[in-house]
Amino acid sequence: MNPLRPSKLHDLLSGRRRGAAAGLLRFGLRLTETPYTWAVGCRNWRYDHRPAAVHRVDVPVISVGNLTLGGTGKTPMVEWLAHWFRSRKVRVAIVSRGYGAEAGALSDEARQLQQKLPDVPYLQNPDRVAAARQASAQRQCQLILLDDAFQHRRIGRNLDIVMLDALEPFGFGHVFPRGTLREPISGLRRADVVALSRADMLSPPQREEIRRQVERYAPHCLWVEVAHAARVLTCFTAREEPLSSLLGKPVAAFCGVGNPAGFRHTLAASGFEVVELREFPDHHRYSHRDLASLGDWTDRLEVAAVLCTEKDLVKIEQDDLGGQPLWAVRVGLDFLAGREAFEAKLTSLLPT
Repeated sequence: MNPLRPSKLHDLLSGRRRGAAAGLLRFGLRLTETPYTWAVGCRNWRYDHRPAAVHRVDVPVISVGNLTLGGTGKTPMVEWLAHWFRSRKVRVAIVSRGYGAEAGALSDEARQLQQKLPDVPYLQNPDRVAAARQASAQRQCQLILLDDAFQHRRIGRNLDIVMLDALEPFGFGHVFPRGTLREPISGLRRADVVALSRADMLSPPQREEIRRQVERYAPHCLWVEVAHAARVLTCFTAREEPLSSLLGKPVAAFCGVGNPAGFRHTLAASGFEVVELREFPDHHRYSHRDLASLGDWTDRLEVAAVLCTEKDLVKIEQDDLGGQPLWAVRVGLDFLAGREAFEAKLTSLLPT
């Protein structure tokens, strides 16, 4: 087993993987979980009891983050927020630490958002306080969006949005490395908005049960439900095709994201006939060997095209694999619940 493959890791942490070896490994991870949880708790205590440790900037700050490791739909939410504020003539900047990026390079999410939001500055800096101040002073931005910043408590924010993945909202009930929680569930008490992503994968009673669990820790937060809906196919040269151009035809798919099950669901919900889906670790850097292997694989499958995520496409930078067209599935947010109240909160942050 390759523990970096998200679905196999989830099988281990969830208990779906049986056997003595798997049980022993989970026991070892449980022992490591305790000191990690203690360290996270100490760090949170520091920020809870030392207001001076939190730095403010002179424009409103919105954080989009998550409680668990892996993909929960932060990037589509950041994109939606940027479009929402830009449509109201607000100068927005996105600030990120740049997780997963090589030295001197932009992260996958940064490259993806820069292509889709050319009029929104994206500042990538491990010192997010400095980046936010730079955006305000030098770029004259009126609002900062913090990407993946729920646990980054050094910078103050006016609105804390936490994304929960409907497939596994609470990290298998354990903090990393025994589970996928970045911190204990009680951390939700800091959230102003909790958004359940991929909510369309659950029935209304299942969504309500998650909402009730969230309410135990964050009774005053706003509850929002969103779905990730495929919009269009796009290629490296930015050409677009409607989804219908491949419906009814066999396709291969691959992804290097934190939640491949979510991508699989998006493809199925769109009606694609996926012959096979290959997984790579999150933030995977595709080598020439990887691309050659994918080309051989797609040729063997005899498919009409190859599909991936936009996060993958920005790293591959080519329009075909094994002689077959390579398309990324562009995804957008659909609100299923809570949109009106959510927009009211955003409206309160508009410049006067």
